[in-house]
Amino acid sequence: MHSGTTGAMENSSSDKVTINNPADITIIVGYFIMVIGVGIWSMSQANRGTVGGYFLAGRTMTWWPVGASLFASNIGSGHFVGLAGTGAASGIAVGGFEWNALFIVLLLGWLFVPVYLTAGVITMPQYLKKRFGGTRISLYLSVISLFLYIFTKISVDMFSGAVFIQQALGWNIYVAVITLLLITALYTITGGLAALMYTDTFQTFVIIAGAFVLTGFSFAEVGGYNALLAKYSSATPTHVSSMDPEHYNISAHCYTPRQDAFSLLRDPTTGDLPWPGVVFGIAIVGGWYWCTDQVIVQRCLAARSLTHVKAGCIMCGYLKLLPMFLMVFPGMISRVLYPDEVGCVVPEVCERVCGTKVGCSNIAYPKLVVSVMPNGLRGLMLAVMLAALMSSLASIFNSSSTLFTMDIWTRIRPLATERELIIVGRVWILCIVAISICWIPVVQAAQSGQLFDYIQSVSSYLAPPIASVFFLAVFVKRVNEMGAFWGLIGGLVMGLCRMFPEFWFGTGSCIFPSNCPFLVCGIHYLHFAIILFFCTSVLVLIVSYCTQPIDDQHLHRLVFSLRHSKEERKDLDLEQEEKEKRACSEAEERRSENNNSDAVTGEEEKSGIWRLFGRFCSRGSHQVREQDKPEASETTPNISEDPVWKYTVDANAVIMMAVAVFMWGYYA
Repeated sequence: MHSGTTGAMENSSSDKVTINNPADITIIVGYFIMVIGVGIWSMSQANRGTVGGYFLAGRTMTWWPVGASLFASNIGSGHFVGLAGTGAASGIAVGGFEWNALFIVLLLGWLFVPVYLTAGVITMPQYLKKRFGGTRISLYLSVISLFLYIFTKISVDMFSGAVFIQQALGWNIYVAVITLLLITALYTITGGLAALMYTDTFQTFVIIAGAFVLTGFSFAEVGGYNALLAKYSSATPTHVSSMDPEHYNISAHCYTPRQDAFSLLRDPTTGDLPWPGVVFGIAIVGGWYWCTDQVIVQRCLAARSLTHVKAGCIMCGYLKLLPMFLMVFPGMISRVLYPDEVGCVVPEVCERVCGTKVGCSNIAYPKLVVSVMPNGLRGLMLAVMLAALMSSLASIFNSSSTLFTMDIWTRIRPLATERELIIVGRVWILCIVAISICWIPVVQAAQSGQLFDYIQSVSSYLAPPIASVFFLAVFVKRVNEMGAFWGLIGGLVMGLCRMFPEFWFGTGSCIFPSNCPFLVCGIHYLHFAIILFFCTSVLVLIVSYCTQPIDDQHLHRLVFSLRHSKEERKDLDLEQEEKEKRACSEAEERRSENNNSDAVTGEEEKSGIWRLFGRFCSRGSHQVREQDKPEASETTPNISEDPVWKYTVDANAVIMMAVAVFMWGYYA
C-alpha cells in the first residue's frame, strides 16, 4: 500500500465518531430499559396476541391508523440505510421506488381490496385457494414467502442494524450482528412482541420526527439545497489522486458522481436505473408488495369500511413523499460532507472504513447520525432506529416460524402434537438466523454494496410471477388453477435462472467488474422484471385457455367484474377445508389423549425452570386452536359507500396523483 492510501486510511479511522459521551449512552440505555419494561408489563396483561383475537377484533380501524400502519409496516431502518446509500452513490433516481407507490396504493384501495373484502378472506393464500381451489398454489406462496423473508428481510435487517452499530461503536460487523440477535432474543423473552403492538406506530413517528431534525442539521451543515446541487458533482474522494496509478487502474467514472444525479428518469440503456425500469419495472414489483403482501393487505382489511380503506391509502401515499427528502437527500449530503468514507473507491480503504471492498455508500445515513446530530439527540435517534429494527426482526422471526410450522410442517406431519410444533418453530428460527448470517457477505457485496438495489433486484427475480397471477386472478375470469400454477412455476424457473448466476459470479463493482455473461446479467434487473411479468402472464393465459374454465358459480365476489354479485357462491376449497377439519379433529383427539396420559407424571418430573420455559414457549407459539381460528363473515361484506364520502376520497385521490405527477415532472 502506498503512502497516499495509507494516510487516507489512518485519517478515516481516526475521524470516526463513536457514541462515547454520557448523554448519548444514558438515553440509549434508558430507552431500552423503557421498552423492555413495557414488554414485561405486557406479559402480565390478558393475552391479546391470539390469532383469533387479532383477526376477529372486527374491522373497526378508521382511515388514519390504516394509513399510518401501512407506512409504518413499509418503512424500516433498512430503508434509511438503503435509500440513503444508493442516494449517496448515484443520486435521486432511487426515490422513484418510493414515489411509484403513490399510484400503486390507489390500485390497492380502489381495485384489489374491494375483491378481497367481497371474497370474505383474511389471508392471501386463502384468497387463491377460494379463487382456484387445490392446495399447491397456497403452498407455493408459503415457500416463496419464506425464501423472500430470509433473503430480502432478515439478512437485510440484520446487516443494516449492524452498519448502525458499527458506525456508532466502531465494532466489527459480525460482532454487531450477534449483539443485535442477542438483544432481539431478550426482546422476545420479555414479551417484546406484544409490546410492539403498542409501540410500533409511535416509534415510526418518532423516527420521522428524528429524520426531520437530522435533515435540518444536514442541510444547515452543507449550506442549503442550492449548495448541495453545486457541491455534489465534486464530492470525490481525495486519496484517489494521490495514489500510485499502477497500484489500481481506477477509471474516473468509478469515483466521480453521476452527471444525471438529480434526474429521476435516466437513459434507458446506460442509466444505472433506466427510465423504462423505473416507470414499469418498479410498478410490477410494487404491485406485488402493495397489493398482494399479507402484512400490507391485512391493515386494509381491518378498516371499518371501503371509504376508510381508500382514505388510509391516500394518507400512506402522501407519507411516501417524505423518504426522498428524509433519506435520499441526506444520503447525498453525507457524500458531500464525508467523500473519503462514503465515496471511497480504493478496496483497502473501503475495507478499513466499513468492512467491505466494493464501497461504503451504505454508511451514509448512520455516519450522518453520529457526526451531525448533537449529543443526546444522536443517542435517541440510534436507540429508536435499533429498537424499530429489532421489533421488525422479532415479528419476522415469529411470522416466518408460524408460516413454516402451520403451512408446511403440518402438511408433512398432519398429526403433529402441539409440543412438536413449538419445537419445530423454535428450531426453524435458529435455521433461518444461521442462513441469514451466512448470507450477509452476499448482501454486503451485491449491487456494488448498495443495499436498496440488492433488495429490489432479488424482488425483481421472484415477485413478478406472483404479481401476474394475482392481477389475472382478480381481473380475468377465464384464468384457472392449472394456468396459475404453471405460470408460477415457469416464472420461478426464469427468475432463478437469472438470480443464481448473478450471485454465483457476483454483481461486481466498478473496479472489479463481474464475470457474469452479458446474455445472463446484461439486462437490468428492472427490465428483467418487466419481461418476467409479461412471460408469466402469457404462460398463465395460454395454459388457462387450453384447459377447462372455472364455472361462474364458483367465482361470485372473487373477481372484480363479479364483486357486486348477490348469487350464492360454491367455494372450490370447501371439500379441502372439510378434509383439513377432519384431520385437525383427529390430531386434537390424539393430543388430548397424550396430554391426559402424560399430565400427572410430566408435571411431577418437571423442574420449576423447565415449567417456566414451557410457559414461555406456549406464550410464544402461534398454535391456532379451534376457538381461535379466524372465520370469514357469513354475510356478504358490504362494499357500498356513502356518495358524499366516496366523491371526497375520489377527489383526494385525483389531487394526490396530480401532486405525484408534479413531483415526478419536476425531478424527471
